[in-house]
Amino acid sequence: MSAFALVLIVEDDHFVAERVGSYLEARGMQVDYAHDGAECYRLAAENRYDAIVLDGHLPRLDGLEIVRMLRNEARISTPIIMVTGRDQLEDKVDGLERGVDDYLTKPFSTRELEARLIAVIRRNRREIGREVLRVGDLSFDPACHRIQRGGKEIELSPSATKLLNILMRESPRVVSRREIERELWGDAVPDSDVLRSQLYNLRRVIDRGFENQLLHTVQSSGYRIADLDATRKRPASALAAYRSSNSAMSADTLLSDSMGSAH
Repeated sequence: MSAFALVLIVEDDHFVAERVGSYLEARGMQVDYAHDGAECYRLAAENRYDAIVLDGHLPRLDGLEIVRMLRNEARISTPIIMVTGRDQLEDKVDGLERGVDDYLTKPFSTRELEARLIAVIRRNRREIGREVLRVGDLSFDPACHRIQRGGKEIELSPSATKLLNILMRESPRVVSRREIERELWGDAVPDSDVLRSQLYNLRRVIDRGFENQLLHTVQSSGYRIADLDATRKRPASALAAYRSSNSAMSADTLLSDSMGSAH
């Protein structure tokens, strides 16, 4: 897998950048370098990288500001691993909610970085290769993060988009809180109110103004996105089809019996 990966390393310390880049190249990856935020933004907009390794503290543009610009302005969904000296839970949660895919705390092992790169690249390639997800009149294209309901475009934050992707990908299965938290935040799980707030905001965006509600809370089990109206209607339709089939069979039987009697 790594032989086909193109990675952008964004690091203002040339020694660190060369050490990491040389290791990844020896492992079969192709590497580009950027030494500040502006160069990172330009290269990421011009090239299609499989992943970006981003130092959290850079000259000219802060790491989180770069993430915001890449996600919200350039609409780039390339996986981002943030490398930072901060190990505070609040900092990691803030970054993950803005669109960071994974965190690595300094000092770090190049082997661990490689393992995390492979993990985010594989996950992202599965998302891009997947067809457009649809539940009722709600659609989500994982390749370009385009979301529509009833033909109207929907704008979501990077973290809300991840949450929507999880629930639509698993639909109509109920997804537990633990599963969602693990996929959204990994080991940096925030206070439970954060997920509750995100679910509230997601429901407000995708369900407001629609009679058919798609995001459901299943007590003591978790959450799911499902078109329950269609599910409820399906048995009635099946029963009607069954009755219609039986009526046709009865008519054929009666006709056959009457013809046999005539003979």
